[in-house]
Amino acid sequence: MTKMPADQIQAVAFEIIISAGDGRTKVHEAIQEMRKGNFTEAEAILEDANDSFVTAHKAQTSMLQEYAGGTEITMEIIFVHAQDHLMTGMLYKDMAEDMLELYKRLDAIE
Repeated sequence: MTKMPADQIQAVAFEIIISAGDGRTKVHEAIQEMRKGNFTEAEAILEDANDSFVTAHKAQTSMLQEYAGGTEITMEIIFVHAQDHLMTGMLYKDMAEDMLELYKRLDAIE
């Protein structure tokens, strides 16, 4: 059984943090556009955010594949932090997508 070096684990963790953080920032921007009634722009920004989350998810999946292949991975706190960023960012995106529909309905009523 091979062991994944700590610096490789940390590199993947930072890739997840950066990509998930970028996605979260984009979701926040999309919500700002929703508030202004710019729904097409908000949708485009949410698509960009999704691309960032996909990048983060691919990095996460690479770790899971390594583990499934028998590589020993020592859990690093930075990796736990990265997982938290990814999970909360994706949840934020899901909520923003629901908010977009609510803003559209509210706009139609007004």
